[in-house]
Amino acid sequence: MLRLLVFLLACLPLATAVAAPPDSADFETTLAGLTQSSFKKKTAAVSALTELKDERVFAVLNAMLESRLYYRKSDKRVVYAEKTSAGYRITDTLSGQDLGSAEKRELKKVSTNNKLRKYLRGRIATLSLANEDPEIRLHAVNQITTSMTPESVVALRKLRFTETNPEIRKALDEAIALVDVTSDDKKTRLKAIETLAESLRPESRAAISSLLEKDGSGEWRVADADIRREAQRALTQIDERVEFYGFIETTFFGLSLGSVLLLIAVGLAITFGVMGVINMAHGELMMLGAYTTYVIQQLMPNHIDISVLVAIPAAFIVAGLVGIAIERGVIRFLYGRPLETLLATFGISLVLQQLVRSIFSPLNRAVETPSWMSGSLEINSALSLTYNRLYIIVFALLVFTALLLVLKKTSLGLQVRAVSQNRTMARAMGIRTEWVDALTFGLGSGIAGVAGVALSQLTNVGPNLGQAYIVDSFMVVVFGGVGNLWGTLVGAFSLGVGNKYLEPYAGAVLAKILVLIFIILFIQKRPRGLFPQKGRAAES
Repeated sequence: MLRLLVFLLACLPLATAVAAPPDSADFETTLAGLTQSSFKKKTAAVSALTELKDERVFAVLNAMLESRLYYRKSDKRVVYAEKTSAGYRITDTLSGQDLGSAEKRELKKVSTNNKLRKYLRGRIATLSLANEDPEIRLHAVNQITTSMTPESVVALRKLRFTETNPEIRKALDEAIALVDVTSDDKKTRLKAIETLAESLRPESRAAISSLLEKDGSGEWRVADADIRREAQRALTQIDERVEFYGFIETTFFGLSLGSVLLLIAVGLAITFGVMGVINMAHGELMMLGAYTTYVIQQLMPNHIDISVLVAIPAAFIVAGLVGIAIERGVIRFLYGRPLETLLATFGISLVLQQLVRSIFSPLNRAVETPSWMSGSLEINSALSLTYNRLYIIVFALLVFTALLLVLKKTSLGLQVRAVSQNRTMARAMGIRTEWVDALTFGLGSGIAGVAGVALSQLTNVGPNLGQAYIVDSFMVVVFGGVGNLWGTLVGAFSLGVGNKYLEPYAGAVLAKILVLIFIILFIQKRPRGLFPQKGRAAES
C-alpha cells in the first residue's frame, strides 16, 4: 500500500504537467511583438503566436484582421477595443477581463498592411482547419485555396488523411490538385487535371488554362502533349458545365423579373378586364406600397426581420384605399370615355409623385433587407441563388393563388366575374356594379401596393419607381389576354425570362425594344392575347 502511494505521488507532477495549459508568459511575451512598428516583426510575432497552440490566438488574430486590436500607450498592454459614444470599451486579451473605458489618445491601433492582412487570413484559415465545426473547416479550406503557401499546403495534405466529411474531402482534393498540377511528375499532373476537371472554381479553370499557354517565342509552356490533351479536355468539360449553370442562373433571374411583373400586372389585369379602365396611376400605387414598407421600417427599427411581414397587409390597405378613392372620386364619372380616363389617371400619377416628393423628398430611400432574406443559396462555385429573389418568386405565386381563390370561391369573385363577362346582365340580376367596380379597383390597387413591398427588396424606393414598370405591366396584360389571370401568369414569366435571355446578346435597352416589337407582331396575329376573355361582352 505504501509503495502504491509513493508511485501515485511521483506521477502527480507528470499529470499536472500534461494537463497544464499553454504557458501564459510565452503568450504574453509573443503578443507584445505585435506592438512594434515594423510590419516584418509583426509578421514574425503572428507566426510565433500560431505556434503556441493557445486557444486565445484565434481571437487575437481575428481582432487584428478586423482592426479591433489596440495597445495602451502607458504600459503596452494589448487589448480588444470596441468604439462607443464615450470613447472605447477595452478588454484584456490575456484574461478576457473588462478593463472599462479609454479615450482615443490613450490607445494605439495594432496596424496592418495588405501583405500582413493576407498573411493573417492564411494563418487564421490554417488554425480553423482544426475546428470541430465542418462549416468552419470547409470555409478555411476555401480561404486557403485562394492564397496557397507552402505551410498551408502541408496543413491541407495532413488534414486530407483524417477528414471524414465528403464535402470537405472534395474541397481538399481540389486545393491539393491546384498544387499538384504544376508537379514535375507526369502521373501526379494527370491525376490533378482529372480532379480539377470536376471543379467549377475559377482557380481550377485558370490552373488548367495555364497548361495550354505559349511563351513569347510561340513554344508550348508544357512540352508534354498528353498533359496538354488532357488539359484541353478538362477545360472543355468545365466550360460546358459553367455554360449550363449560367443558363440556369439566367432562367432564375428571368423568373425573378417575371414574378415582379406578375405582381404588378395581375392587379392591372383585374381592373382593365372588369372595368375597361387604362389606369396610368397603377405604377404610383405600387410606389405607395414601397413607401409604406419604408415607413414601417422607420417605425420598427429594432424589428427589421418582421417589418416586411407587417408591411404586406399595411401596403395592401394603403394602396387599396387610395385606389377606391380614385375610383369613387374620378374614374366613375368617366366610364365609357377611355381617352379621358387615361388622361385623368395620368394626372393622378403626377399628383401622387409630387405628393411623395413633398413628404419624403425627391431622394431615393433605402429599405433594409431582413436577415432571413439576405445572402444566397450557393449550389456550387458557378451557381448561387439570392434568397430575396427566391422569396419574391414564391411570394408572387402565393399572391396569385390567393387572388385566384378570391375570384373563384367568394361572392365578390362571383360578382366580379359576372360584371367582367356581361355588365348589363349583371346589373339586371341585381348586382351593384358600381360597388363591384370600386372594390375591384381597390383589390387591384392593393395588389399593386403588395408588389411595391416586393420591389422595395430589390431596388431603392423613389418617386419615379412606378414609371419604370408601368409599360412592362401593360405589355404583360395585353400579351396574356385582357382580364385573364392565367394569361397574366404565363405572360409575365414569358416576358421576364425572354428579356433576360436577350440581355447578354442585345443589352438591357435593346432587349426591351425587341420584346416590345415581338408583342406588337404577336398582337397583329392574336389581338386578344394568349388567353382571350370569354363572354358576351368580350364577343361584342
